[in-house]
Amino acid sequence: MSADIEKMRVVLGQIGKVHGIKGWLKLNSFTTPPENILDYSQFFAEIEEAWQMLEIDQHKQQANSLIVHFRGYDDPEVAKKLTGIELTVNSEDLPSLEAGSFYWHELEGMEVINEEGQLFGKLERLLETGANDVLVVQPTGESIDERERLIPYIKEEVIKKIDTIAGKILVNWEADYLE
Repeated sequence: MSADIEKMRVVLGQIGKVHGIKGWLKLNSFTTPPENILDYSQFFAEIEEAWQMLEIDQHKQQANSLIVHFRGYDDPEVAKKLTGIELTVNSEDLPSLEAGSFYWHELEGMEVINEEGQLFGKLERLLETGANDVLVVQPTGESIDERERLIPYIKEEVIKKIDTIAGKILVNWEADYLE
């Protein structure tokens, strides 16, 4: 699969361990709330180095876990082969967001620059911490230094502007914070 097609895919969850004797599996959802992953029944998954379609045909919630069954995986030994597999969907299949809101995958790879024009690097990923999300910024060859930075995602106070067209995030953050 080409890199462009893979970029258009968004990981929504990962398959956990086998649950029971009929091929059911635990599902680790990366959506908020976790049950939102069930809005999708079909996923792309890379299984044995080939992209395949997986379809959830049954699901249930137990305690704080999602338990799912995929069509055609009725035996626990066969279902065990899915353990650890990431479930993806095409980015265009995600619901539209209100103006000023973004999916994390839309921000990843953007340059992060402070109000003094200093380039900190590129956004590698975001972390969910409970209080607020955190940008994990990795330095690039053009960065002001070689430091990884963790910058809180606090709209207006720290995150001043997100320009998706230019691929830049403007932050109110000093180069020497947290040294």
